[in-house]
Order: sequence, then C-alpha cells, then structure tokens
Amino acid sequence: MEELFHVSDRPGITRFEPRPPPPGNTTHTGRMVWAVGQRLLHNYLVPRDCPRVTFYAGPKTTAEDAERFLGITTARHVVAIETAWLQALRTGCLYIYALPNETFQPVDKGAGYYISRQGVTPRSVEIVEDILACLAARDVEIRITPSLWPLRDAVLQSTMRFSFIRMRNAAPRP
Repeated sequence: MEELFHVSDRPGITRFEPRPPPPGNTTHTGRMVWAVGQRLLHNYLVPRDCPRVTFYAGPKTTAEDAERFLGITTARHVVAIETAWLQALRTGCLYIYALPNETFQPVDKGAGYYISRQGVTPRSVEIVEDILACLAARDVEIRITPSLWPLRDAVLQSTMRFSFIRMRNAAPRP
C-alpha cells in the first residue's frame, strides 16, 4: 500500500480518532479516519476549506478528453481553485501528517481515498509554510479561476479521473 497522509491546518494533532463522514457524503457511513495516498496528496495541498476541482487522465480517459483538459500542459495533474482563495493559498500553513497504513482500506482508488475505522497516531508531521511552492514542486498545474463551476461541469461530463472537494464553499454559480 502507498504511503498515507492527512493534511490539516491544525498543528499538534497527536491522534486521529474516527469521526462521522463530512457533510454531503452519502457514500460512507459510520465513524472513520480519512487519509489520502501519496499519489494524489497534491489534491489536499491547499487551505482545508478551499473548494477545488482536481483531475488527471486515467486508464479509461479518451484521447480527446486528455487533449481537451491536459493538451496544453506537461503536468499530469491539475488542481484548480477560485481566485478568491489565492490569498489564503499564499499565506496559509499546512501540516502533513504521515499515517501508519495498517488499519486503512482503500475506498476510492481514483481519488486516492482511504479510511480506517480505528484511531491512528501520526508517525510524523511535515510543516508546509509555502503552499504554492509545495504544489509547484509536484507534477501539478495550478489553475486559478473566478468560478470553479464551468470547469467542474465540463470535467464531470468527461472521462477524466477527478475529485471535487469542498464545493459547498465555492462561489455561487455565475
């Protein structure tokens, strides 16, 4: 199993206890600890409440969709945020907690999500004081747009692999 992480804006977390699923999640029930794998960690390297559209080409992505969404970049992944969140991205601080993976099970390989029904103690923590530089150091294109909704709708209708995260915090549809 790949390395697992939990990204937070809270320092000093010494133990992650299972909690109910986030608002709007009707897929998973019960209490759980969420983690993301190393492969898609970049999807969480933004302020916690920041809405984002993230996507990449998967095994079932058509050549047309790959060209449409990734044809003008050499990056394999895209993380798009709203213009209103740029200042928080520039000034925020994140804590990347490395988690032991023994009790975690994958729940969405395309999104890189894992859950544990048991509490876990982080193995280590990395402090990210320059979020933008951290993202730029990965194979990621960062897109800044006034509204995420047109991009979200287009990606949803495509064959791209995607995650739409914290969209409840997005600006209203134009």
